[in-house]
Formats: sequence, structure tokens, C-alpha cells
Amino acid sequence: MPLVSTRELVDEAVAAGSGVAAFNVITLEHAEAIAAGAERAGRPAILQISQNAVAFHHRLAPIADATAAVARASGARLGLHLDHVVSPALVEAAPAAGFGSVMVDASKLPYEQNVARTAELVDFGHRHELWVEAELGRVGGKDGEPPLDAHAPGVRTDPAEAAAYVAATGVDALAVAVGSSHAMTERTAALDHALIRRLRASVPVPLVLHGSSGVPDDEIRAAIAAGMVKINVGTALNTAFTAAVREQLTARPDVVDPRKYLAPAREAMAATVAAFLALLPA
Repeated sequence: MPLVSTRELVDEAVAAGSGVAAFNVITLEHAEAIAAGAERAGRPAILQISQNAVAFHHRLAPIADATAAVARASGARLGLHLDHVVSPALVEAAPAAGFGSVMVDASKLPYEQNVARTAELVDFGHRHELWVEAELGRVGGKDGEPPLDAHAPGVRTDPAEAAAYVAATGVDALAVAVGSSHAMTERTAALDHALIRRLRASVPVPLVLHGSSGVPDDEIRAAIAAGMVKINVGTALNTAFTAAVREQLTARPDVVDPRKYLAPAREAMAATVAAFLALLPA
């Protein structure tokens, strides 16, 4: 099936009052698991590759081409998204690599620099038919950072600042800090649903929840009801993958053929994908 644009999948979710899940790809097995899980659930999904994953593979083309090939061979409706991009050069490489969307991550820059960098890359993206997401606030937990306290001053996204940021940059979607954190391996995050509703009322573009791996099922459902649309999941897949590999190698320490432990790991990720997709309203 041809790749579906992120814009189309997000617009459909908004119209239905639902959400669309985006899952991080690190290896070919991740891409295959996401496609299998989406087929199993009968739901669309977004396969997203982060700048960190590109760095792991040393270049964009191998992992992007492989992920796109998996998506096109799938019976599910799947989009391709380039996530947490700091490098302008990588944003500029996205259209030719088949991506329909990109997340510009200037969140570590001072506010005015964040706005200027994001606006410049949004202009490039829109001239090349890219749907562009950005982040305002501090979700935290990436690159070895500890998860942030959702109640710490300056962490959560301010609705008035978010509205001004969207107006100044022209982004198509905004990732906001409302109590989740990247890289959580336990699903214990408590989201600020009142803040989500205030952001939804203030911001004219879809809201994105990063760090959803650490958010319990009921919290995700409530977040979508409050106004979240794109739900990003990464660490939960890695947790399932690693647990399955560890179980296989513990039970069979003599195994040297990676297919013997990668197949169960891929299946564990597919089941995780299907479970997250089942949370989304039909």
C-alpha cells in the first residue's frame, strides 16, 4: 500500500475525535513489528525515525528506505515521520527520503532562537509538502536526561506561550509538556488533563503527546478525550524487545543465530503496538 501522509492520518483522527499513534523505529524488526501490529489492530499508524536512530545507522537512507519498503508492503495505512530533528540538513533531506512529516526539535534553544529556527524550517517544510511538528515545554528524559517532575516550575507548556509560538512559527502540530517524559520504562505518569484542555482551547493545531510509553491506558484515553491527537510511543517497544531477547538467551544460552531471539522480540513489539492502537477511539 502506498505511504499515507502524516497530515492525512492526523486530519482523520481530528475529524473522528480520536488519535493516531506514532511508533519509533530503530531496527528493521521495529518497522516490521509496527506494520504487523497495525494490521492486527486494523488501524493506521505512523512509523517514525528519530535523528538518534539515523545516527545509530550512520546515515539516513538505509533505515529510511527499509522502513518505507516495510510500510509499502503492509496492508495497513502507514505514514513515515522524521522525529526529534535538531539538524537543519536532516530536515532538508526528508522530502527526498520519502518522509511526509518531520518534527523540528529546537526545544533546547532559548525561546526566541527556538521560534526563529522552527519558523525557518517550517517554511522549508511547507515548500516541500512536509507536515511539521515542533515542541514547546520540556518533556525531558532524552539523551540520558532523568525524567522531569511534571510539577517543576517551567516544565509544563504554557497555553498563552503555545498560542504565540504556533502563530510565530506556522507549525502544523505542537508537542506539549503535560506530565509525561521520554524513556520511561514504567507506566506511572500522571498527566495534567486540565492543562491539555486549556492547550486545546488555545492552540489551533493538533497536540502531540511525547513519552506515551510511560502513560497508563486510562491516562492515554483521557488525554485523547481532552484534546491530544498524535500519541508517540518508543520505549515501550524497546522494553518488549529487550525482555523477549533476554528471555530467549537466558533459556537458550547456546543460541548464536540471531533469528532465534529476534523473531520473538519482533512479535513482542507487534503485540505492544496492537495493544496501544486498541486504546484509540474508533
